Amino acid sequence: MKGRLAKILYPILALGVGLAAATIMVRLRPQAETRVPESIPPLVRVRTVYFENVQLSVHSQGSVMPRTQTTLAPQVQGKVLKISPSFVSGGFVKKGALLVQLDPLDYELAVIQASSTVARAQVQVAREQAEARVAEREWQELGDGEASPLARRELQLHEARAEFAAAQASLRQAEANLERTRLTAPFDGRVRSKNVDVGQFVGVGQPLGVVYAIDVVEVRLPLPDDQLAYIDLPLVFRETTNTATPRSDLPEVTLRTRFAGAMHQWKGRVVRTEGEIDPQSRMVHVIVQVDAPYAPSKAGDRPPLAIGMFVEAEIHGRTLKNVIRLPRAALRNNEQVLVVDQQDRLHFRSVEVVRMQGDEVIIRKGIVSGERVCLSTLAIVTEGMQVRTVEEDPNLLRPNSIGATIELGDDNPPPADAGTVR
Repeated sequence: MKGRLAKILYPILALGVGLAAATIMVRLRPQAETRVPESIPPLVRVRTVYFENVQLSVHSQGSVMPRTQTTLAPQVQGKVLKISPSFVSGGFVKKGALLVQLDPLDYELAVIQASSTVARAQVQVAREQAEARVAEREWQELGDGEASPLARRELQLHEARAEFAAAQASLRQAEANLERTRLTAPFDGRVRSKNVDVGQFVGVGQPLGVVYAIDVVEVRLPLPDDQLAYIDLPLVFRETTNTATPRSDLPEVTLRTRFAGAMHQWKGRVVRTEGEIDPQSRMVHVIVQVDAPYAPSKAGDRPPLAIGMFVEAEIHGRTLKNVIRLPRAALRNNEQVLVVDQQDRLHFRSVEVVRMQGDEVIIRKGIVSGERVCLSTLAIVTEGMQVRTVEEDPNLLRPNSIGATIELGDDNPPPADAGTVR
Protein backbone atom coordinates (compact mmCIF):
# COMPACT_ATOMS: atom_id res chain seq x y z
CA MET A 1 0.00 0.00 0.00
CA LYS A 2 2.77 2.37 0.93
CA GLY A 3 4.67 1.57 -2.23
CA ARG A 4 1.62 2.32 -4.33
CA LEU A 5 1.10 5.65 -2.56
CA ALA A 6 4.75 6.62 -3.07
CA LYS A 7 4.46 6.03 -6.79
CA ILE A 8 1.59 8.53 -6.94
CA LEU A 9 3.01 11.20 -4.60
CA TYR A 10 6.60 11.38 -5.94
CA PRO A 11 5.58 12.52 -9.48
CA ILE A 12 3.21 15.07 -8.05
CA LEU A 13 5.91 16.37 -5.74
CA ALA A 14 8.47 16.62 -8.58
CA LEU A 15 5.99 18.49 -10.75
CA GLY A 16 5.26 20.94 -7.96
CA VAL A 17 8.94 21.61 -7.33
CA GLY A 18 9.51 22.27 -11.07
CA LEU A 19 6.61 24.70 -11.27
CA ALA A 20 7.88 26.53 -8.24
CA ALA A 21 11.40 26.82 -9.70
CA ALA A 22 10.04 28.05 -13.03
CA THR A 23 7.94 30.68 -11.29
CA ILE A 24 10.94 31.90 -9.33
CA MET A 25 13.11 32.11 -12.49
CA VAL A 26 10.47 34.06 -14.41
CA ARG A 27 10.06 36.53 -11.61
CA LEU A 28 13.81 37.00 -11.14
CA ARG A 29 14.71 37.34 -14.88
CA PRO A 30 16.65 40.56 -15.87
CA GLN A 31 14.77 43.27 -17.72
CA ALA A 32 15.95 43.86 -21.43
CA GLU A 33 17.36 47.35 -22.15
CA THR A 34 15.46 49.26 -24.82
CA ARG A 35 17.67 51.15 -27.35
CA VAL A 36 16.75 53.60 -30.08
CA PRO A 37 18.34 52.56 -33.47
CA GLU A 38 21.41 54.72 -34.24
CA SER A 39 21.65 56.32 -37.72
CA ILE A 40 25.20 56.16 -39.12
CA PRO A 41 26.04 58.98 -41.60
CA PRO A 42 27.32 57.80 -44.98
CA LEU A 43 31.06 57.82 -45.63
CA VAL A 44 32.09 60.04 -48.58
CA ARG A 45 35.36 61.00 -50.27
CA VAL A 46 36.18 64.70 -50.24
CA ARG A 47 38.91 66.82 -51.76
CA THR A 48 40.11 70.19 -50.57
CA VAL A 49 40.30 72.32 -53.71
CA TYR A 50 42.61 75.21 -54.57
CA PHE A 51 42.89 77.60 -57.48
CA GLU A 52 45.25 76.46 -60.23
CA ASN A 53 46.56 77.68 -63.55
CA VAL A 54 45.62 75.01 -66.08
CA GLN A 55 46.89 74.86 -69.66
CA LEU A 56 44.17 73.41 -71.84
CA SER A 57 44.86 70.89 -74.56
CA VAL A 58 42.95 69.35 -77.43
CA HIS A 59 43.42 65.75 -78.52
CA SER A 60 43.25 64.35 -82.03
CA GLN A 61 44.72 61.62 -84.24
CA GLY A 62 46.28 61.54 -87.66
CA SER A 63 48.85 60.00 -89.98
CA VAL A 64 52.30 61.29 -90.86
CA MET A 65 52.68 62.56 -94.42
CA PRO A 66 55.49 64.31 -96.31
CA ARG A 67 55.50 68.07 -96.63
CA THR A 68 57.47 68.01 -99.91
CA GLN A 69 57.10 65.14 -102.37
CA THR A 70 57.98 64.93 -106.04
CA THR A 71 57.60 62.41 -108.85
CA LEU A 72 60.80 61.93 -110.84
CA ALA A 73 60.15 62.06 -114.59
CA PRO A 74 62.67 62.60 -117.44
CA GLN A 75 62.49 65.60 -119.75
CA VAL A 76 64.13 63.58 -122.53
CA GLN A 77 63.69 60.05 -123.73
CA GLY A 78 66.27 57.32 -123.80
CA LYS A 79 67.50 53.98 -122.50
CA VAL A 80 68.35 53.62 -118.82
CA LEU A 81 72.07 52.88 -118.47
CA LYS A 82 72.59 53.20 -114.73
CA ILE A 83 70.56 53.42 -111.50
CA SER A 84 71.97 54.51 -108.16
CA PRO A 85 72.03 51.85 -105.41
CA SER A 86 70.20 54.38 -103.18
CA PHE A 87 67.34 54.66 -105.65
CA VAL A 88 65.26 51.90 -104.05
CA SER A 89 62.10 52.03 -101.97
CA GLY A 90 63.13 53.31 -98.54
CA GLY A 91 66.58 54.48 -99.65
CA PHE A 92 67.96 57.83 -98.51
CA VAL A 93 69.33 60.20 -101.15
CA LYS A 94 71.34 63.42 -100.98
CA LYS A 95 70.47 66.57 -102.87
CA GLY A 96 72.13 66.52 -106.32
CA ALA A 97 73.00 62.82 -106.15
CA LEU A 98 72.65 60.92 -109.46
CA LEU A 99 69.65 58.59 -109.36
CA VAL A 100 69.09 57.55 -113.00
CA GLN A 101 71.44 57.87 -116.00
CA LEU A 102 69.95 57.72 -119.49
CA ASP A 103 71.96 56.92 -122.61
CA PRO A 104 73.64 60.26 -123.49
CA LEU A 105 75.04 59.30 -126.93
CA ASP A 106 72.38 60.96 -129.10
CA TYR A 107 72.51 64.11 -127.00
CA GLU A 108 76.31 64.28 -127.06
CA LEU A 109 76.15 64.13 -130.88
CA ALA A 110 73.53 66.86 -130.85
CA VAL A 111 75.87 69.06 -128.80
CA ILE A 112 78.69 68.50 -131.33
CA GLN A 113 76.42 69.38 -134.24
CA ALA A 114 75.13 72.47 -132.49
CA SER A 115 78.69 73.55 -131.69
CA SER A 116 79.58 73.25 -135.38
CA THR A 117 76.58 75.35 -136.34
CA VAL A 118 77.62 78.00 -133.84
CA ALA A 119 81.13 78.09 -135.28
CA ARG A 120 79.81 78.54 -138.84
CA ALA A 121 77.42 81.24 -137.74
CA GLN A 122 80.22 83.02 -135.92
CA VAL A 123 82.35 82.97 -139.07
CA GLN A 124 79.45 84.31 -141.08
CA VAL A 125 79.04 87.19 -138.65
CA ALA A 126 82.71 88.06 -138.90
CA ARG A 127 82.53 87.88 -142.73
CA GLU A 128 79.49 90.15 -142.87
CA GLN A 129 81.17 92.63 -140.54
CA ALA A 130 84.19 92.80 -142.82
CA GLU A 131 82.05 93.15 -145.94
CA ALA A 132 80.02 95.86 -144.26
CA ARG A 133 83.18 97.88 -143.61
CA VAL A 134 84.30 97.43 -147.23
CA ALA A 135 80.87 98.49 -148.52
CA GLU A 136 80.87 101.55 -146.32
CA ARG A 137 84.33 102.61 -147.56
CA GLU A 138 83.44 102.02 -151.22
CA TRP A 139 80.25 104.01 -150.92
CA GLN A 140 82.15 106.91 -149.40
CA GLU A 141 84.60 106.84 -152.33
CA LEU A 142 82.23 106.19 -155.26
CA GLY A 143 78.70 106.64 -154.09
CA ASP A 144 76.43 109.63 -154.31
CA GLY A 145 73.90 110.49 -151.59
CA GLU A 146 72.75 108.34 -148.71
CA ALA A 147 73.48 104.60 -149.02
CA SER A 148 70.63 102.17 -148.36
CA PRO A 149 70.93 99.60 -145.49
CA LEU A 150 71.17 96.88 -148.10
CA ALA A 151 74.09 98.65 -149.82
CA ARG A 152 75.85 99.12 -146.50
CA ARG A 153 75.14 95.38 -145.79
CA GLU A 154 73.47 96.21 -142.49
CA LEU A 155 70.61 93.82 -143.18
CA GLN A 156 73.01 91.00 -144.09
CA LEU A 157 74.91 91.61 -140.85
CA HIS A 158 71.69 91.54 -138.82
CA GLU A 159 70.75 88.27 -140.49
CA ALA A 160 74.13 86.73 -139.69
CA ARG A 161 73.90 87.84 -136.08
CA ALA A 162 70.39 86.38 -135.79
CA GLU A 163 71.59 83.06 -137.19
CA PHE A 164 74.48 83.12 -134.74
CA ALA A 165 72.07 83.73 -131.82
CA ALA A 166 69.82 80.89 -133.04
CA ALA A 167 72.84 78.58 -133.28
CA GLN A 168 73.83 79.48 -129.73
CA ALA A 169 70.27 78.76 -128.53
CA SER A 170 70.36 75.38 -130.26
CA LEU A 171 73.67 74.65 -128.55
CA ARG A 172 72.26 75.55 -125.14
CA GLN A 173 69.23 73.36 -125.86
CA ALA A 174 71.47 70.45 -126.83
CA GLU A 175 73.59 70.92 -123.71
CA ALA A 176 70.46 71.09 -121.54
CA ASN A 177 69.11 67.89 -123.09
CA LEU A 178 72.45 66.22 -122.42
CA GLU A 179 72.32 67.32 -118.80
CA ARG A 180 68.74 66.04 -118.54
CA THR A 181 69.93 62.51 -119.19
CA ARG A 182 71.08 62.67 -115.55
CA LEU A 183 68.17 62.56 -113.10
CA THR A 184 69.33 63.82 -109.72
CA ALA A 185 67.69 64.16 -106.31
CA PRO A 186 66.07 67.60 -105.92
CA PHE A 187 66.57 67.58 -102.12
CA ASP A 188 67.75 65.46 -99.23
CA GLY A 189 65.05 62.85 -99.09
CA ARG A 190 63.88 59.28 -99.08
CA VAL A 191 62.62 57.17 -101.96
CA ARG A 192 58.97 56.26 -101.60
CA SER A 193 58.64 54.17 -104.76
CA LYS A 194 60.70 53.16 -107.82
CA ASN A 195 59.20 52.32 -111.23
CA VAL A 196 62.24 51.86 -113.52
CA ASP A 197 65.22 49.58 -113.97
CA VAL A 198 68.39 49.28 -116.06
CA GLY A 199 67.81 48.65 -119.78
CA GLN A 200 64.31 50.11 -119.83
CA PHE A 201 63.45 52.70 -122.47
CA VAL A 202 61.65 55.66 -120.94
CA GLY A 203 59.78 58.49 -122.59
CA VAL A 204 59.37 62.14 -121.76
CA GLY A 205 57.31 62.63 -118.60
CA GLN A 206 57.20 58.94 -117.68
CA PRO A 207 57.14 58.53 -113.85
CA LEU A 208 60.30 56.81 -112.67
CA GLY A 209 59.79 57.06 -108.91
CA VAL A 210 58.63 59.19 -105.98
CA VAL A 211 60.94 60.97 -103.53
CA TYR A 212 59.94 62.99 -100.45
CA ALA A 213 61.97 65.41 -98.33
CA ILE A 214 63.09 64.35 -94.85
CA ASP A 215 63.76 67.77 -93.33
CA VAL A 216 60.13 68.22 -92.24
CA VAL A 217 57.04 66.00 -92.08
CA GLU A 218 53.42 66.98 -91.53
CA VAL A 219 50.45 65.50 -89.68
CA ARG A 220 46.89 66.38 -90.68
CA LEU A 221 44.65 66.55 -87.60
CA PRO A 222 40.84 66.87 -87.62
CA LEU A 223 39.35 69.07 -84.89
CA PRO A 224 35.70 69.75 -83.98
CA ASP A 225 34.90 73.43 -84.30
CA ASP A 226 33.85 73.66 -80.61
CA GLN A 227 37.41 72.71 -79.60
CA LEU A 228 38.95 75.66 -81.43
CA ALA A 229 38.10 77.97 -78.54
CA TYR A 230 40.77 76.32 -76.39
CA ILE A 231 43.76 76.81 -78.71
CA ASP A 232 45.26 79.74 -80.61
CA LEU A 233 45.17 78.62 -84.22
CA PRO A 234 47.16 80.53 -86.88
CA LEU A 235 44.07 81.76 -88.76
CA VAL A 236 44.94 83.71 -91.93
CA PHE A 237 43.00 86.65 -93.31
CA ARG A 238 43.41 88.15 -96.76
CA GLU A 239 44.91 91.38 -95.47
CA THR A 240 47.52 89.53 -93.41
CA THR A 241 48.61 86.75 -95.76
CA ASN A 242 52.08 88.30 -96.05
CA THR A 243 52.55 88.47 -92.29
CA ALA A 244 54.05 85.26 -90.97
CA THR A 245 53.44 84.27 -87.35
CA PRO A 246 56.71 83.62 -85.47
CA ARG A 247 57.20 79.89 -85.08
CA SER A 248 57.67 80.21 -81.33
CA ASP A 249 54.14 81.66 -81.06
CA LEU A 250 52.51 78.75 -82.87
CA PRO A 251 50.70 76.13 -80.73
CA GLU A 252 52.99 73.34 -79.57
CA VAL A 253 51.94 69.75 -80.24
CA THR A 254 53.07 66.51 -78.63
CA LEU A 255 52.80 63.47 -80.91
CA ARG A 256 52.77 59.98 -79.42
CA THR A 257 52.68 56.51 -80.87
CA ARG A 258 53.48 52.96 -79.85
CA PHE A 259 56.16 51.31 -81.96
CA ALA A 260 57.98 48.01 -81.35
CA GLY A 261 56.24 47.63 -77.99
CA ALA A 262 57.29 51.04 -76.60
CA MET A 263 55.71 54.48 -76.48
CA HIS A 264 57.58 57.30 -78.24
CA GLN A 265 56.87 61.00 -78.65
CA TRP A 266 57.89 63.98 -80.79
CA LYS A 267 57.37 67.73 -80.58
CA GLY A 268 55.84 69.80 -83.37
CA ARG A 269 53.97 73.02 -84.12
CA VAL A 270 50.61 73.84 -85.69
CA VAL A 271 51.66 75.86 -88.73
CA ARG A 272 48.38 76.39 -90.58
CA THR A 273 44.76 75.41 -91.05
CA GLU A 274 43.34 74.05 -94.28
CA GLY A 275 41.31 76.28 -96.55
CA GLU A 276 37.93 74.65 -95.96
CA ILE A 277 35.78 72.84 -93.40
CA ASP A 278 35.02 69.22 -94.21
CA PRO A 279 31.41 69.22 -95.50
CA GLN A 280 30.68 65.70 -94.18
CA SER A 281 32.28 65.68 -90.73
CA ARG A 282 32.21 69.48 -90.16
CA MET A 283 35.78 69.18 -88.93
CA VAL A 284 38.52 71.78 -89.24
CA HIS A 285 41.83 70.26 -90.27
CA VAL A 286 45.08 71.69 -88.91
CA ILE A 287 48.56 70.88 -90.15
CA VAL A 288 51.34 70.07 -87.70
CA GLN A 289 54.97 70.19 -88.77
CA VAL A 290 57.76 68.22 -87.10
CA ASP A 291 61.37 69.17 -87.84
CA ALA A 292 64.10 66.57 -88.37
CA PRO A 293 61.80 63.54 -88.10
CA TYR A 294 64.64 61.15 -89.00
CA ALA A 295 67.18 62.58 -86.56
CA PRO A 296 68.09 60.16 -83.72
CA SER A 297 67.04 61.06 -80.19
CA LYS A 298 69.57 61.76 -77.45
CA ALA A 299 68.90 58.38 -75.89
CA GLY A 300 69.13 56.72 -79.29
CA ASP A 301 66.11 54.49 -78.67
CA ARG A 302 63.47 56.43 -80.61
CA PRO A 303 62.51 55.33 -84.14
CA PRO A 304 62.14 57.86 -86.97
CA LEU A 305 58.77 59.51 -87.49
CA ALA A 306 58.15 57.61 -90.71
CA ILE A 307 55.59 58.44 -93.39
CA GLY A 308 52.29 56.68 -92.78
CA MET A 309 52.82 56.27 -89.02
CA PHE A 310 49.59 56.75 -87.03
CA VAL A 311 50.02 59.12 -84.09
CA GLU A 312 47.97 60.58 -81.27
CA ALA A 313 48.32 64.34 -80.93
CA GLU A 314 47.94 66.65 -77.94
CA ILE A 315 47.72 70.30 -78.96
CA HIS A 316 48.69 72.58 -76.08
CA GLY A 317 46.29 75.49 -75.89
CA ARG A 318 45.44 78.46 -73.73
CA THR A 319 46.16 78.73 -70.01
CA LEU A 320 43.24 79.38 -67.67
CA LYS A 321 44.06 81.40 -64.56
CA ASN A 322 42.59 80.66 -61.11
CA VAL A 323 40.36 77.71 -61.89
CA ILE A 324 39.53 74.53 -59.99
CA ARG A 325 39.96 71.04 -61.39
CA LEU A 326 37.70 68.21 -60.22
CA PRO A 327 36.71 64.72 -61.30
CA ARG A 328 33.62 64.76 -63.46
CA ALA A 329 31.83 62.51 -60.96
CA ALA A 330 31.78 65.43 -58.51
CA LEU A 331 29.48 67.40 -60.82
CA ARG A 332 25.72 66.99 -60.40
CA ASN A 333 23.22 68.04 -63.08
CA ASN A 334 26.11 69.63 -65.02
CA GLU A 335 25.96 72.74 -62.83
CA GLN A 336 26.18 71.80 -59.14
CA VAL A 337 28.63 70.29 -56.66
CA LEU A 338 28.30 69.20 -53.05
CA VAL A 339 30.40 71.19 -50.58
CA VAL A 340 31.16 69.77 -47.13
CA ASP A 341 31.35 72.34 -44.33
CA GLN A 342 33.40 72.20 -41.13
CA GLN A 343 30.59 70.28 -39.36
CA ASP A 344 30.68 67.61 -42.11
CA ARG A 345 27.33 68.61 -43.56
CA LEU A 346 26.52 68.68 -47.28
CA HIS A 347 25.44 71.82 -49.14
CA PHE A 348 24.47 72.28 -52.77
CA ARG A 349 26.57 74.83 -54.67
CA SER A 350 25.97 76.13 -58.20
CA VAL A 351 29.19 76.47 -60.23
CA GLU A 352 30.33 77.88 -63.57
CA VAL A 353 31.86 75.14 -65.69
CA VAL A 354 34.54 76.19 -68.18
CA ARG A 355 35.15 72.83 -69.81
CA MET A 356 34.29 69.14 -69.46
CA GLN A 357 36.32 66.43 -71.11
CA GLY A 358 36.88 62.82 -70.26
CA ASP A 359 36.92 62.25 -66.49
CA GLU A 360 37.59 65.83 -65.46
CA VAL A 361 35.86 69.17 -65.25
CA ILE A 362 37.27 72.69 -64.89
CA ILE A 363 35.31 75.18 -62.78
CA ARG A 364 35.79 78.95 -62.82
CA LYS A 365 33.28 80.23 -60.21
CA GLY A 366 31.12 78.92 -57.40
CA ILE A 367 33.74 77.36 -55.09
CA VAL A 368 36.08 79.11 -52.70
CA SER A 369 39.70 78.03 -52.51
CA GLY A 370 40.21 75.75 -49.50
CA GLU A 371 36.69 74.31 -49.44
CA ARG A 372 36.02 70.58 -49.43
CA VAL A 373 34.06 69.07 -52.31
CA CYS A 374 32.29 65.72 -52.13
CA LEU A 375 33.54 63.27 -54.78
CA SER A 376 31.33 60.29 -53.93
CA THR A 377 28.07 59.53 -55.72
CA LEU A 378 25.09 59.53 -53.35
CA ALA A 379 21.66 58.28 -54.34
CA ILE A 380 19.75 60.51 -51.90
CA VAL A 381 21.08 63.90 -50.81
CA THR A 382 19.41 66.55 -48.70
CA GLU A 383 20.61 70.03 -47.82
CA GLY A 384 22.60 69.92 -44.58
CA MET A 385 22.83 66.12 -44.49
CA GLN A 386 25.41 64.77 -42.03
CA VAL A 387 28.24 62.69 -43.52
CA ARG A 388 31.51 61.13 -42.55
CA THR A 389 34.47 62.14 -44.71
CA VAL A 390 37.72 60.69 -45.91
CA GLU A 391 40.19 63.15 -47.43
CA GLU A 392 41.51 62.12 -50.84
CA ASP A 393 45.27 62.17 -51.22
CA PRO A 394 46.07 65.01 -53.67
CA ASN A 395 49.09 63.04 -54.87
CA LEU A 396 46.82 60.31 -56.19
CA LEU A 397 45.02 62.45 -58.75
CA ARG A 398 44.05 60.86 -61.98
CA PRO A 399 46.12 61.73 -65.08
CA ASN A 400 45.14 65.16 -66.31
CA SER A 401 43.19 64.79 -69.57
CA ILE A 402 42.56 68.50 -69.98
CA GLY A 403 45.55 70.52 -68.83
CA ALA A 404 49.17 69.86 -69.65
CA THR A 405 50.48 72.35 -67.10
CA ILE A 406 49.22 72.65 -63.52
CA GLU A 407 50.56 75.39 -61.27
CA LEU A 408 49.67 75.55 -57.55
CA GLY A 409 50.38 78.74 -55.66
CA ASP A 410 52.47 78.78 -52.47
CA ASP A 411 49.52 80.31 -50.63
CA ASN A 412 47.37 77.26 -51.46
CA PRO A 413 49.21 74.28 -49.90
CA PRO A 414 47.72 70.79 -50.12
CA PRO A 415 45.92 69.58 -46.98
CA ALA A 416 48.12 68.03 -44.31
CA ASP A 417 45.41 65.59 -43.13
CA ALA A 418 45.12 63.76 -46.43
CA GLY A 419 43.86 60.27 -45.98
CA THR A 420 42.19 60.74 -42.56
CA VAL A 421 38.58 59.78 -41.82
CA ARG A 422 36.29 62.22 -40.05
